[in-house]
Amino acid sequence: MDTNETLLRAILATISRQTFPPSEIVKIVSPVSGGEKQLAAYNLCNGNTPQAEIAKKLNLDKGNLSRSLARWIEAGIVVRVGHDQHPLPQEYLKSKK
Repeated sequence: MDTNETLLRAILATISRQTFPPSEIVKIVSPVSGGEKQLAAYNLCNGNTPQAEIAKKLNLDKGNLSRSLARWIEAGIVVRVGHDQHPLPQEYLKSKK
C-alpha cells in the first residue's frame, strides 16, 4: 500500500467514525446477541480480504455473509469499491434518475 492509499484510508476511517460511532456499527452489524462472527467478518472487510476468504476464515456460510454484506452496504457502513461498483445505496441511485 502506498502513502496516498494509506492516507485515503485514514481519512475515510476518520469520517466514518464521525458518521457511525462504534456502538451504532455494532447494532447494525450484529442486531442480535451472539454475533461475534458477524463482528469479526465486519472487521475483515478491510479492502484487502476477499469475501470468500472472510467466509472461509470464520467458517461462515457464503450466502449468509453475502446477505450480511448487502445489508451493511445498504446501511452505509461498508462501501464496495471497484470497477462498476457504486458506493451509494441503490435507493439513492434510483431516486436521481
